[in-house]
Amino acid sequence: MSEHENEPAVDTTPDVDKSAETPETTELDRYECRSCGYVYEPEKGDDKRDIPPGRPFDELPLIWRCPVCGAKKAAFISIGPASSASGFKENLGYGLGVNTLTPTQKNLLIFGGLAAAFLLFMSLYGLQ
Repeated sequence: MSEHENEPAVDTTPDVDKSAETPETTELDRYECRSCGYVYEPEKGDDKRDIPPGRPFDELPLIWRCPVCGAKKAAFISIGPASSASGFKENLGYGLGVNTLTPTQKNLLIFGGLAAAFLLFMSLYGLQ
C-alpha cells in the first residue's frame, strides 16, 4: 500500500461563481378555451376580471370563467408558450422544416405564397 492512498482527495477544479450564471427565463403557458377558442395569455392577464398581467393560469381563482363564453377553468387546455411552434412535439421533426415554425411565421408563409400566386396570375394578363 502506498502512502498516498489514505490521503483525502483534493478537488482541483476551479471555483465557479454561481451568481454570475444567467438566470433562465421561463415563459408561461397559454391556455385555450375548448368552447370558444379564447386564449388566456398570462403576459396580458384579463382586464374584464381584474387579473393582473403575469399571473399564471394555475393561480387564477377557482371562480374565474372565460371572459368570452363564461366556460369554467376546466374547459381550458394548455397550448404552450407564445413562442413555441404549433403542433405536437413529436411531429416537429417531420416535413421540410415547416413544422418548427411559429404560428406567425406560418401565416406569413401561407399568405405570402397566396400573394405571390395572385401576382403571377395577374401578370399573365400582360402577355396579351
